[in-house]
Amino acid sequence: MTGSGNRAWALAGLAVVAAVGLAVGQAAGQGNLTQLAAAAKQEGQLTVIALPRDWCGYGEVIDGFKKKYGLKVNELNPDAGSGDEIEAIKANKDNKGPQAPDVIDVGLSFGPSAKKDGLIQPYKVSTWSTIPNDAKDSEGYWYGDYYGVLAFQVNADIVKQTPQDWADLLKDNYKNGVALAGDPRASNQAIQGVYAAGLALAGGNAEKASEAGLKFFADLNKAGNFVPVIGKVASLAQGATPIIIRWDYNALADRDTLKGNPKVEVVVPKNGVVAGVYVQAISAYAPHPNAAKLWMEHLYSDEGQLAWLKGYCHPIRFQDLVKSQKVPAELLAKLPPADAYAKAVFPTLDQQNKAKDVITKQWDAVVGANVK
Repeated sequence: MTGSGNRAWALAGLAVVAAVGLAVGQAAGQGNLTQLAAAAKQEGQLTVIALPRDWCGYGEVIDGFKKKYGLKVNELNPDAGSGDEIEAIKANKDNKGPQAPDVIDVGLSFGPSAKKDGLIQPYKVSTWSTIPNDAKDSEGYWYGDYYGVLAFQVNADIVKQTPQDWADLLKDNYKNGVALAGDPRASNQAIQGVYAAGLALAGGNAEKASEAGLKFFADLNKAGNFVPVIGKVASLAQGATPIIIRWDYNALADRDTLKGNPKVEVVVPKNGVVAGVYVQAISAYAPHPNAAKLWMEHLYSDEGQLAWLKGYCHPIRFQDLVKSQKVPAELLAKLPPADAYAKAVFPTLDQQNKAKDVITKQWDAVVGANVK
């Protein structure tokens, strides 16, 4: 994971699983969880990296794991980024000491690259079938853990009619009102915001989304609705950027921080619901491989998934949990409607890279707004 960043993994050191008689890649769920927990207990601890306790409810996730299984959790460098996590695996291939991470939580792009480089090993958790296919490696090397979607963060004290979809942002009543949460020539969040708008206006056609998104923001700029300022919680509260396009978990956390001053509404648009996902993996060189697998079982259990949701990060099994009515009503009440997330699209790495190339290179020429 990262303080705001990404993660990844691959194959090696497979013999260690013999302690519990499990083949690497086999889920613990088929009657083997007790054996796995016993083997992890013998290892004594788990080493994680880049997990800020205030990110996605990770504090509760970690403490819940420790309490449930009686294992020590060694928390390395909470503010590290995904690249740092990968380097930590590389630097500690032959080190079984406290600086060698067992598991990583990284941005989507780091999963496939870590697999290619042999840095992670496969493991399919017992809830594997409920993880969407487009958010996991078919061989079990990496798998999505939680995600956010691009949403409208609205200062409802200023904006009296809350926009419900991308096309609404072009209306006259949003003059000088709409901002991105970053510079689209450099910020992934902003790039994805442009892509999401384009995906909606292109009718879901990913091939046309980048160009359509640039045209949309050009029109938004010409209409006088786009504010070329990087939207933040302070600018939202002050009214300088009363509508910000940003990840829903940041917007929802800001809503809690502001405590009604001003009132904040968070809206998932009706179309162009683009998700940004993080992924989990186990180091190919994990000193505590059974503890690592047990950690994955915990994260992908109903308990672990709901702990992330409390931190406003949608767990990858969210739709499955809603369908089986396992999400507490009071928790759902704090979120945008669950059916809004059913339309979430997870762009492939290829689609993300193409969008980045088009949007960063053509923003100045097509939109002409120098975001600062």
